[in-house]
Amino acid sequence: MGFRCGIVGLPNVGKSTIFNALTAAAIAAENYPFCTIEPNVGIVPVPDARLDQLAELVKTRNKVATQMEFVDIAGLVKGASQGEGLGNQFLGHIRQVDAILHVVRCFEDDNIVHVDGSIDPLRDVEVITTELILADLETVEKRLAKSRNQAKSGDKRLLAEAAFLERLQATLDQGKPARTVFPDNDQQRDLVRDLCLLTTKPVLYVANVDEGDLATGNRHVEQLGKVAAEEGASMVMIAGAIEQELSLLDREEQREFLAEMGMEEPGLHRLIKAGYALLGLITFFTVGEKETKAWTIKKGTKAPGAAGKIHSDFERGFIRAEVIAYDDYIACGSETVARDKGLMRSEGKEYVVADGDCILFRFNV
Repeated sequence: MGFRCGIVGLPNVGKSTIFNALTAAAIAAENYPFCTIEPNVGIVPVPDARLDQLAELVKTRNKVATQMEFVDIAGLVKGASQGEGLGNQFLGHIRQVDAILHVVRCFEDDNIVHVDGSIDPLRDVEVITTELILADLETVEKRLAKSRNQAKSGDKRLLAEAAFLERLQATLDQGKPARTVFPDNDQQRDLVRDLCLLTTKPVLYVANVDEGDLATGNRHVEQLGKVAAEEGASMVMIAGAIEQELSLLDREEQREFLAEMGMEEPGLHRLIKAGYALLGLITFFTVGEKETKAWTIKKGTKAPGAAGKIHSDFERGFIRAEVIAYDDYIACGSETVARDKGLMRSEGKEYVVADGDCILFRFNV
């Protein structure tokens, strides 16, 4: 799988509630695999109605959803970059994820004390972002000192590396994340990847509201929305307490609860899908009576790479991909009809897989 979203936020913002709801929902999800790797890591199925419809259409015996991994990263407080609140340990956890889900408290509750004494999304976001920037600044400065020393030899590559690191340093000094610095060439891109900077990771803001504000939001959500828009980030609004209650119900009880709340689907479904989109992921399907399965790939992946997600032999011995678009598969009702109508295409090694493709791979090893 290998796609991990880290859930971060200040204490008492509701991130553990959201994480617990995610993992409980996964346990309750019918026919979906779930496991907890360690106490703060959960593998969660990605909701996709297309998988359900394909499985029902072919009367499959086994239905397997694609998955994402969520990590509940606790302990981020002001001073984390200097080791406060076990900061170094948890900043290390963030380095291991592909994207950050930043939970921000947008609800009032006198029974739940805010770590800073009041509800202020702008301040909360700034605290977390500042700690990540400070940690990145330390990383960049260490590498820059090394590069400058080595560049004394006059090596053009090392001089270019030092110049780019100076750009990164200046940006971070201004309180801006490293993702706002765009590499100009492969050398710079490789350097950014090697540095594993925290602020290069894409961010999804999660506005945690109470039940009464779920439909329309509130002034705190508006503030957070402006922050997200300025950064070019996304935002999802959910009520963590409701999601945790929903996650403990069976499927029929969930439907009744959602109907009463006027909701089409749990907010967690939107959160998972938003995380999926944040990572630039798409889904293709393999369809059959024995098993119908969803597979995750990066957008832009070519057919042999998609085949390799199933098995390395499929990629190594790739011959062609026989592809039916999802809508065509549903409209035709079967692979046979789609083939007879000329809607099953034979694609070669340069074919870029599209979201929703139903694929049969031909290979020889």
